[in-house]
Amino acid sequence: MLDRLADRLDCLNRVVGATVRWFALAMVMLQFVVVVLRYVYGISFVFLNEGVLYLHAALFMLGAGYTLLVDGHVRVDIFYANASRRGRAAIDAAGAVLLLLPSMAVLAWYSWPSVRNSWAVMEGAISVGGIPASFLLKSLIPAFCVLLAVQGIACLLRDLARLAGTPRTPGHEDHA
Repeated sequence: MLDRLADRLDCLNRVVGATVRWFALAMVMLQFVVVVLRYVYGISFVFLNEGVLYLHAALFMLGAGYTLLVDGHVRVDIFYANASRRGRAAIDAAGAVLLLLPSMAVLAWYSWPSVRNSWAVMEGAISVGGIPASFLLKSLIPAFCVLLAVQGIACLLRDLARLAGTPRTPGHEDHA
């Protein structure tokens, strides 16, 4: 049952990950346009440079939950590599409960007033001539918190199932 609930939570980050991966291609293509315009034609547009920044921020902030889903983050724990499956589940569960979820709650709590104020005034461009939507850029912070927390909960549910000795759902890949 825990695995099935975790699988449902995974769906959100699978969809987001499948979408934002295209931001990498768009970012590279936009940067190519910026370079060609600057060095071939001698012209520059601030909004194009900011477009690269917005895509880069969106790619990393919105893709963080998907990265956790596919276990693509960097591990520094020296005990993890030699731990058993249950040991890894315990380490992951402790990390989610003690570090990941509280840090996402704190980040969301303290960033929310800035995001709310930015939306209230429809905060404009970062630079003169830039994209008049800083409020969208700031909105990536709570979105990051929600997506990473949802994936953290999904991973925690799976770890709890592993610690309880619940058999795996057929056809479900183990990301640990």
